[in-house]
Amino acid sequence: MDYQRAFAISAAGMSAEKLRVDVAALNLANANSPLSPQGAGYQPLRVMSTTRAAHGVRSFGDLVEQGMAVNQGLSVAPYRAPARRVHEPGHPQADRDGYVSYPGVDTLTEMMIMMVASRAYEADVAAFNAAKTMALKALEIGGRT
Repeated sequence: MDYQRAFAISAAGMSAEKLRVDVAALNLANANSPLSPQGAGYQPLRVMSTTRAAHGVRSFGDLVEQGMAVNQGLSVAPYRAPARRVHEPGHPQADRDGYVSYPGVDTLTEMMIMMVASRAYEADVAAFNAAKTMALKALEIGGRT
């Protein structure tokens, strides 16, 4: 039996979820970095991923036989979010009306992304451990004969 595929799929999932946590943490770390009066500065990021089935898949059996492409196209891209404006007339980067612009990072959304990614990471670890247990049991059974 080939347990390497199960390990590779779980590892790819863990890698993707770690990237989601890293990007959310980066967004949160820069949420209070003021933009310049011209609007230049930190742009919030999102992890984009696409997964396609292998060519010629007509049934679930074909999918199992041929496999699924894992995390094809995983990338980090900026997303457009309106800047958050805060009235801080004494701030050195305040505009003439006394407002400072900050990146459009929604802290609630970023925290939710981190929680979902953390749970998905835990599920990938559980799948990895289940495959490892199965492989060890197979070796144990094979050693008895």
